[in-house]
Amino acid sequence: MPHIPEAAAIPDTKLAKAITEFIRDTETDLLFNHSSRVYHFGALAGVRGGLKFDRELLYAGAMFHDIGLMPSHSSKHERFEVDGAHAARDFLRSHGIPEADAYTVWTAIALHTTPGVPQHMHPVVALVTAGVEMDVLGLTYDQYSEAERTAVVGAFPRTPEFKEDIIQAFYDGIRHKPETTFGNVKADVIADKEPHFHRGNFCSVIRCSHWHG
Repeated sequence: MPHIPEAAAIPDTKLAKAITEFIRDTETDLLFNHSSRVYHFGALAGVRGGLKFDRELLYAGAMFHDIGLMPSHSSKHERFEVDGAHAARDFLRSHGIPEADAYTVWTAIALHTTPGVPQHMHPVVALVTAGVEMDVLGLTYDQYSEAERTAVVGAFPRTPEFKEDIIQAFYDGIRHKPETTFGNVKADVIADKEPHFHRGNFCSVIRCSHWHG
């Protein structure tokens, strides 16, 4: 079995262990394994790209990025990405992480479903999205070697029907607040599961405002 290189391994630190324990106790196995793969794929992308990044902060961003899908961390009216960002920031603050670093992780999670922006930002922000885009969308599949893919999936397996399982997990986590999907990719999830769903329309909002001109 191929091994994950040390530069992309999970940090052997007190904070990383606390994150692992918290997420394992809070999320489903599906989301825990997915988030772990997101970390490794993000870290591998960072190593390949020669980026300097803090592995602890990247691990925090990757592991917390979907916690907003869980009922215990889901608000009534915020986007699930923001719920996850808040949870990560609060956790890091409680462990004495500087506010600037906690905000970097907050940003990474809040923007991980906003394509075209994160790659131009702080490496931690960029790499959380890179990991998500690899594990969920497979956009950069060919940029990873077979050995790298085998090592990551061997450590944190994908379910046999992961594509459908993750779409269902997204839906289960946001179905109670479809209005939060306005202008973002999760509107596609609601539309996939609810054929009669009418998503918000940016042009309609403009035209229906109180402005006369």
